[in-house]
Amino acid sequence: MNVFDDIQFYLFNHHHYIDIPQDADSYHSTWVDFPNSLYNPERGHELYQRYTRELLLAEELGFDAIALNEHHNTTYSMMPAVSVRAAYLAALTKRVKMLVAGTPVNLSWPSRVAEEYAMLDVLSGGRMEYGFPLGTGMEYWSNATSINPASSRARFREALDIVFRAWEQNGPTRYDGDFYTYRYLNTWPKPMQRPRPKGYIVGSGSSETVNLAVESGCGYSIVFTPIKNQLRAFENFRSLAEERGRTVGPDDLIFTVIAYVGDTDEEAERECRPHVENFFEWFHRVPPKYLSPPGYVSRDEYLRRASSAALADASRATWDDMVSIGRIACGSADTVADMIAHWAEEAGTSRILVTLQHGDMPEWKAVKNMTKFASEVIPRIRARASTAASAPASTAQQTAVEV
Repeated sequence: MNVFDDIQFYLFNHHHYIDIPQDADSYHSTWVDFPNSLYNPERGHELYQRYTRELLLAEELGFDAIALNEHHNTTYSMMPAVSVRAAYLAALTKRVKMLVAGTPVNLSWPSRVAEEYAMLDVLSGGRMEYGFPLGTGMEYWSNATSINPASSRARFREALDIVFRAWEQNGPTRYDGDFYTYRYLNTWPKPMQRPRPKGYIVGSGSSETVNLAVESGCGYSIVFTPIKNQLRAFENFRSLAEERGRTVGPDDLIFTVIAYVGDTDEEAERECRPHVENFFEWFHRVPPKYLSPPGYVSRDEYLRRASSAALADASRATWDDMVSIGRIACGSADTVADMIAHWAEEAGTSRILVTLQHGDMPEWKAVKNMTKFASEVIPRIRARASTAASAPASTAQQTAVEV
């Protein structure tokens, strides 16, 4: 069996508030202190409806899953309550899985996260998967200052333990921790998937989150970090899992791809490049003080991040920088399929998170990109499966032909 035998594509939509102000250069950050006076609720409503259309189209086109995440105090994302958004979409979809990645459990009550996520799994008929992020450094500025970044990892471990105990053990049980105490841990409802839905620890390559993924029995999902750092983290994950007698499968690892498909490589770059540049320069404009608050990461990890323009200050990285170190697949269907297939083999993963709506990209262009990716890229990659000759066409392939 190779990674293509069960390769799955998750469509990720950031839910940007896409309007960029004319005086954009006067704002040092689009996170934490970006003024909410620039938010127009009527415009926000239009964008929610637009993104709903795109995510419902993903199910029609045959994507295996849709992915949602949560951020606060930022034009980067209009999903400060990701469970609310997931519930809305669960009611409108029938087949597609949903990856919620997700509420930082250490910034909430873990029992409430366990309840909400279990409720979503039951509502959706068992279609949920969950990513568990520590939360970006920006979340610690945006939420209650009583939560100390220096103890965030210990708090995260404890909160995660509570969520999994609530799902896997019959209650009521008692939990006495350093950060949370429950006399009656007794979650209603419990998830439909037993013993629990598929889970991933979401990180950026730090050894701390990789260790936690192994110890908790979760998979590992890595976000926008250079490819060499991703591969190093995946190898670390496999090595640690092997030491503990655990086998890592291709579905235990996820990486994110920024993709755009054109008729030619030149057309794709021309149509895509300005939006991807805006994604990094504007929507991900984060000064170092917000990205890594004191105590949020270890000294070694802080130095690693500070030494990388892609991690410390993406606005200093050029298009060529980003393409050379990151997973940006921009080109014809053949070019994009070849790049993603190579990355999947190299990383040993069968779960690909693709972002096809970038920055201030208009809806028509996002829909065009989604349709071409589903009808032209996915079949090319699936054709590499060792069972392709004897197996029936996948849902994605069948739908793509119909489209």
